[in-house]
Amino acid sequence: MKKTVTTFKQAKQNGEKLTMLTAYDYSTAKLIDESGIDAILVGDSLGNVILGYSDTTAVTMEDMIHHGAAVARGAKEALVVVDMPFMSYQTSPYDALVNAGRLVKEGKAGAVKLEGGAEVCDSIKAITSAGIPVMAHLGLTPQSVNIFGGYKVQCRDEQSALKLINDALSVQKAGAFAVVLECIPAKLAELVTKTLDIPTIGIGAGNGCDGQVLVYQDMLGMFSDYTPKFAKKFADVGVVMKNAFSQYIEETKTEVFPSEEHEYKISEEIIEKLEKKLRENHTK
Repeated sequence: MKKTVTTFKQAKQNGEKLTMLTAYDYSTAKLIDESGIDAILVGDSLGNVILGYSDTTAVTMEDMIHHGAAVARGAKEALVVVDMPFMSYQTSPYDALVNAGRLVKEGKAGAVKLEGGAEVCDSIKAITSAGIPVMAHLGLTPQSVNIFGGYKVQCRDEQSALKLINDALSVQKAGAFAVVLECIPAKLAELVTKTLDIPTIGIGAGNGCDGQVLVYQDMLGMFSDYTPKFAKKFADVGVVMKNAFSQYIEETKTEVFPSEEHEYKISEEIIEKLEKKLRENHTK
């Protein structure tokens, strides 16, 4: 059965944990979907792990549409949530609505995600009023990395923690169906989770959240530029991949690959006839 925002609501009510992973292409999305995941996030983290940017601010609408549509083709059951990239919603609620609409129509998103609290509530209202589900994102919001001065834990003092709680209540009131809490103290995330009626999805926010999300390259050891403290490595796929690449190079150079089992056949009679014709043409 296709998972929707109702799946998130029911999970919160029933005390069931939600699971979400990122994906950026058809093949990976298909594998993740078949594992039984609740949601797939086409994150603007693709700027880091796919496109090689130092942060997410360079990611465009065209990037998100392109990768969102690819993921949607592979995800038959999971809810596909697509990030709204930097400057696609900050300018006005109208721009936010237009761009969210593009992500649904062209990027095949089942929901969109945007960063920010009270300052983006008018945009959340505009988008949800058009029938597009919105997931909010608070705490460390990567599109604001230049303000934060890097990827740092947020909301450790009373003032910023209170602001986070108020922002969470504001995005809930504005119509968000869930909120991502990134890089905040676990006890604070637990308090926010208890305060809200909508589910919280944690990333670096402890296990008191209603669910978790990770960048799949982090949890599989495929991204080595840096490793966040919160990213548990569930498998070292990066090492497996590099070993396979090295073996392929070695076997190709030593003519071990391709072997007979990887070849297609043709009758010797045809080859002999072709060779004869080539010899005849060469002597003319």
